[in-house]
Order: sequence, then C-alpha cells, then structure tokens
Amino acid sequence: MAVETATEGLGPLMAFGVVGVLGVGSQWLAWRLRMPAIVLMLVAGLLAGPAFGILDPQRDFGALLPTMISLAVAVILFEGGLTLNFHHLSDGKQGVRRLVFAGAPLGWLFSTLALHYGAGLSWESSAVFGGIMIVTGPTVIAPLLRSARLSKRPAQLLQWEAIVNDPIGALAAVLAFEVVLVLQTATTVPEAIVDLAIGITVATALGFAAGFGIVQAFKRGQVPEYMKVPVLFVAVLGIFALSDNVLHESGLLAVTIMGIVIANSNLPSYEELLRFKEHATVLLVSGVFILLAAGLNLDGVFALDWRAVLFVVLVICVARPATVLLSLLGSSVPWREQVLLATTGPRGVVLVAVAGLFGERLVSLGFEDAAQIAPLAFALVAVTVVLHGFTLGPIARALGLTGGDKPGVLIIGGSRWTLALAEALQKADVPVLMSDPNHFRLTPARTAGISTFSGDILSEAAEHRVELVSYATVIAGTDNDAYNTLVTTDLGPEFGRDNVYQLRHPKAENSRFQLPTTLGGRPFGPDETYDGWDRLISEGWVFRVTQLTEEFSYSDWKTQRPEGVVVGTVAGNGTVKFVLDREDLKPAADARLIYIGPAD
Repeated sequence: MAVETATEGLGPLMAFGVVGVLGVGSQWLAWRLRMPAIVLMLVAGLLAGPAFGILDPQRDFGALLPTMISLAVAVILFEGGLTLNFHHLSDGKQGVRRLVFAGAPLGWLFSTLALHYGAGLSWESSAVFGGIMIVTGPTVIAPLLRSARLSKRPAQLLQWEAIVNDPIGALAAVLAFEVVLVLQTATTVPEAIVDLAIGITVATALGFAAGFGIVQAFKRGQVPEYMKVPVLFVAVLGIFALSDNVLHESGLLAVTIMGIVIANSNLPSYEELLRFKEHATVLLVSGVFILLAAGLNLDGVFALDWRAVLFVVLVICVARPATVLLSLLGSSVPWREQVLLATTGPRGVVLVAVAGLFGERLVSLGFEDAAQIAPLAFALVAVTVVLHGFTLGPIARALGLTGGDKPGVLIIGGSRWTLALAEALQKADVPVLMSDPNHFRLTPARTAGISTFSGDILSEAAEHRVELVSYATVIAGTDNDAYNTLVTTDLGPEFGRDNVYQLRHPKAENSRFQLPTTLGGRPFGPDETYDGWDRLISEGWVFRVTQLTEEFSYSDWKTQRPEGVVVGTVAGNGTVKFVLDREDLKPAADARLIYIGPAD
C-alpha cells in the first residue's frame, strides 16, 4: 500500500494525532529545557505547517476548523473564569478594576492609533482590530506565569486582566464592526445599538443562569460525581452556541460569566473540577496554538512592510505602557508592579482567532486593507510571545517580584527535629518557611530567625499571606499523620507529587493502616516516624551540612561518617532533592549533603 504524501493530506484522524503530539510534546520539552512553552509551540507549528507542509489545518480539517477553534477558545475562557474567585483576589481588587474599566477603553484607543498611524490601516479597520487588541491572552499568560514564578499580586493582576478583558475585547470588536456596518449599509444606528444591547444582555443572562443552575444542581446532589465534568462541558458548549447565535462572539462573554459564577459558589467539588479543566485547557491551548501556527499564510506575513514593524513597536513600547500606567495612576498598586504590568502584554489564541474572523468580514464590506489584519495579528502574537517569554522572568527578578532564584522548602509542623532540619537547610542557603496551626510551637523557630506562618497552611489566610511560589518542596512533619496526608494530598497538584513528602505512618507495616498510593506524599528520610525523629534528637543526633568537592567525594564522606544518614542534597543551583534510596545515591561533585548523625 502506498504511503500517503503530505500533499494528499493527513486526514482528520492523523492530523489530530500530529497536533496532539506537537502540542503536548512542546509543553514537555519546554519543561525539560526550562523555556516558555508558547515559544516552542509556535516553532513546532510553523515547522509542521508552512515550513514542511506536513500539517495544513484548512486542508486536513476543512470547514470544521473555525468551529473547532471557536469551541476550544470558549472552553479556555470558561476555565479562566473558573479560576476567578473573588475571595482569592484580596488586595489586588483595585488594580483589576482599573485595568478592566479604565484599561480596556484606553487600550482600545491606543491600539487604534497604533494601527492607523503605525500600520497604515483605515480608521474603520483600525477601530475593529483595536477593539480585539484589548485582550492580553490568558492562553499565553498562564504558561508564562508558571515558568516565571511571579509573586502573588502581580500574577493575579496579569491573570485577571487577561481573562476578564478577553470577552470584552471580542465585544468591542463587535461594537466597532456594527458601527462600520451602519456606515456601509442601510442599517440604522438604533438598530445596531439594539442588536448589540440584546446580544450582551442575553449573553450575561445565559451565563448567570447556567452558572446558577449548575451550582444548584451540584449542591443538591442532582448530578452524580462521575457526571459533573461531562455536564459542565456540555453546558459550556450549549451556552456558547446559544449566545453566539444571538450575537456573534457574545458566547465568549456568556461562558466567562458562567465560570465566574461557579468559581464563587463554594462548591465542595470545586477543586476537582478546576484541576480537570486545567488539564483540558493545557491540551486545548496546545492544540489551538499548533493549528493557528501551522495554518499561517507566510505570503501574507512576508508581504508586511516596515509599517508592520512600526506597529508592533508602538504597541509594545507605547500603547501597552501608556494603557497600564494611566489606568493605575493614583492606585495602591506599587510602582514596581506597575512597571512589570506595563512591560508585559503578550497576545494569544483569542486575538488571532477573532482577528481573522473580522478581517474577512471587513474585506467583504470593501475594506481591502483589512486583509492585513490576520498577518498583523499573528506577527504581534509571535513577537510578544517570544519577547515576554524570555523577558518576564528577568524583569520580575530585577524588580524583586518573583519567589526568589533559589527554590525553598516549606516545613509543616513545629518541633525539635523540624527546627533542627530548618536550621541545617538555612546553613545550606536554602530558604525555609515553617508552618504550624499552634502559634507557640513556632516560638523556637522565630527565636532562631526562621520565617514562620502561624495557622493552617490550607486555610484561606495562607492563600493570601504565604507566597507558595517561593517554595518548591513540602515536608509534612507534624505528629498528626492524618493531617500530614491531607496537606500532601492537597498540595500535591500544585507542587508536583514528586516534591511533597510526609513522615512515615507509624502503623504502615499493617495492611489495615496502609494508605492508597493516590493519597499522601513520598516518605521522608530514613525509616523513622515522628517519635523516631524526636528520639534521635533527644539522643543528641544533629543535622549537618557538608560540601562535597573533587578532593572530598561522597565516598570520602561515607568513610568519615559511617553512622551519618543523608536526608537530602542541595545542588549547585540551590535545588533541593530529598533522598528516597540511599543505596543509589550519587550526588554531584559540587553538591552539599544534608544529613543527620550522632554529635561529635
């Protein structure tokens, strides 16, 4: 049987497979290389599409392509709304309000001016495209925040602005297009205003009604656990389609509002729903970005002249900073955070998808220059994704708005042995935070100069006051095994299952007390329970730190300290790894050992 060539097309099935492998593969490779995932997805899409012709979305998916992208964007925005819990915003509310109510109109104005005077588009095309450019791309912001490890408030401001302004940008484009349509057709201004008002009203009502209905059904037990996620998906797709049928692009507003209503309803299963939706969003963002990059018309991009470069420069260096700084003028947002926001404005999937749609509509009305909208949109996305992907982290670090260059350790439980471990980690230049619900148990730690948080690490107060982004590892070391299991299970998805540890269960050898592998963290240290650690400290054992060198190897240390037990290593870059199997331990030549042994 002959092998199908690229010119004959992959077919929908093979195309789906290629998109999935390229998208998720790019995400994984970016994690391995510590690079922004969006950059690699952009490169992968361009190589598979315009460069080698392996994937052609229009050819392989046909008329289904626009619908697929629209539905994917709807789910992405719904998941974004699902993360917007007003209780978690805390002191960033004023900044978000300014960026939405003042920033959206200002961004529309400055973007329109940049398009007209920079790219040379007509006022009509500039006004429509300028409305779309309000969006800053939640599909791009999320991966950037994950890699840059920003502090809580600037991360919240960027995330909320991106998610809330996305549907607003789409509706601004609808408003501008309706005005252009009035000027070009016999449609009257009142009719256009009525259509727009009806569309926004219907979208808002549908979003609130769907969100409220889902919440009530879930709270009253009318939907079983195994059907909650499928019901959510179907509701999102149905509400999006219904609202979009009333006014094009209003479906984005409807699903965003629906997500926000659910996020603020205190559903018992909210965390499980959110995590599943996050996983779905990673797949959808990867897929949509690969599709858009692979379907790019390079002829249109190459046809762009110096004015396109001027347009991109004006957006990045003038329009975005002016929008942010004027919006936050006189606010309580510190100047460092304002500078970070002003220099960070990546665009993403929604901009490209909506810009291409309205560009085609404007061309059909006789505005030939609107054919440049899609290439300009992709050029802006490509430049901002690459630029901010590599500069957000360094700028944030220079402004002191990251969790720190060295990943720290969060120790849950105040006791003699956890204090001794914390002091050893600090000697190894590892940032440490000790937490305990009992304020008095942390008194020795505070006396020793160790950072502490008095309260439940899973509480809402901890969400507001503890910068979890500063810590890469969790050790649950309280005398309550059930609490240790709860903490590591809850924090596992955020820190990664490989980075959460807990003390061994005192009765783990009995099958009746063994926990399922899905619960709890990895076992910490040697075969010691809480009482065992406490006994070692009582007998005079101490934690120490030893620097390995080419002259003093790990073998030399074992010869010198035969009774010492290594609990962890600190790499040259400050990364901490706690030891699970000491038999296979092979620390690097420049590593520092953290071990416990008898006092000299």
